[in-house]
Amino acid sequence: MRVEADLVLGLRAAGCVFAEDEARLLLEATDDSDALEALVARRVAGEPLEQVLGWAEFGGLRLHLEPGVFVPRHRTEFLAAVAAQFVRDRADSQRGAPPVVVDLCCGIGAIGAMLADVAGPIDLVAADVDAAAVRAARRNLEPRGARVFEGDLYDALPDDLRGRVDVLAVNAPYVPTDEIALMPPEAREHEARVALDGGGDGLDVHRRVVASAARWLAPGGMLLIETSERQASTAADLMREGGLAPRVMNDEDDGTIVVGEAPSAR
Repeated sequence: MRVEADLVLGLRAAGCVFAEDEARLLLEATDDSDALEALVARRVAGEPLEQVLGWAEFGGLRLHLEPGVFVPRHRTEFLAAVAAQFVRDRADSQRGAPPVVVDLCCGIGAIGAMLADVAGPIDLVAADVDAAAVRAARRNLEPRGARVFEGDLYDALPDDLRGRVDVLAVNAPYVPTDEIALMPPEAREHEARVALDGGGDGLDVHRRVVASAARWLAPGGMLLIETSERQASTAADLMREGGLAPRVMNDEDDGTIVVGEAPSAR
């Protein structure tokens, strides 16, 4: 098709590595030539493809996305998969009582959506400080029975969750401030800074999450937080200082998480 061929050439000239795939998705998004032209113009200008399309794929799910919000990375599927196994184990130990799961720093709710779909019945709560991300998360998670709140970390959560959270899944920002300038333009120019900037060493938000996690986790509950391989040992030390038993887990697709287990009895 001539239109598709021309589109591929234009996207490739703009630096899109997967121009053929992107052309196909853009053509599927609309059959209106003016609308297509507008979408292509946004993509050529550097806007992330997912924001242009209005959805992102995560764990086999197609999730609603809004302009300016953080696009979930596929490496985070590792955290979601590990969390899903913890949720299933917890459900078995509770003889069917739905585990309480919190998707903190939820963004569009990608982790929570995957857990709701693959881990069985759960009592799911999600929260984020970014209003646009919360709007998207509500569209993605409320049909799955979740409650979604806007606010700063634990301040956003209902107080009755204290000491009851079985699995606390967190994809907090962990890019050091000075390294944001080194990120691809798609991220640094089109995603909310609050979703990227982790402070001086990238672990400022991790410190805040870990410092209060033990008060929110149920006995034997798990905190899972994504980080980089070079930051993992420091994140593990933070968990240890916070009263959790940490371990670092990696997968073959560059995913690194630190898991902290709360004491079984208090």
